Amino acid sequence: MSGSSLRTAAVPRVRVQDDPFDIAAEMECLRQASVLVGGIGSFIGVVRGGGGLVALSLEHYPGMCERILTDLATEATERFDLCGCTVIHRVGRLLVGEPIVLVLAAAAHRAAALDATRFLIDRLKTGAPFWKSEEFDDGRCHWVESRAVDEEAAAGW
Repeated sequence: MSGSSLRTAAVPRVRVQDDPFDIAAEMECLRQASVLVGGIGSFIGVVRGGGGLVALSLEHYPGMCERILTDLATEATERFDLCGCTVIHRVGRLLVGEPIVLVLAAAAHRAAALDATRFLIDRLKTGAPFWKSEEFDDGRCHWVESRAVDEEAAAGW
C-alpha cells in the first residue's frame, strides 16, 4: 500500500467571518495536519485600491455560502490529493489593503498544493454567493459585477 492510501481523507476547514484571520496560525494548523505535508500553496487576497476606492462591503447568503465553499474545498481535496485545505472569506466592510480571503492547500508535493490553490481561488471567485459593493472617496457606491476574465479562469478547470 502506498503512503497516500494509508491516510484518511482530509476534511477542509472553511469559514466565513467578519474578523481578520491570523495567517501564521492558519498556516501552522494546516502544516501540523499531516506528516505527509511537503508543501503548502497559499493565496491571500486583499482589497485593491485605486480610482478613489476606500472600502469594499461584502454580503453573503449565510449557510449557502459556507456549503458552496465547503463543496469547492472538498472537490479540491479529492482532485489534488490534499493533506489539508483551509478557505476563509471575510464579509462586512473592509478598507483598502485589508485581507479579504485566505486559501491554503497542503499536499505531499508542491505542484498539487499550487494547482489546488489556483483552482480554489479561480472557482470561488465566481462560484460563491458573495455580493460586493465599492465605496469611493467622493461618496459614490456601486455593486461590483462579475468579469468575463474571472468566468474564463473558473471554466478552465
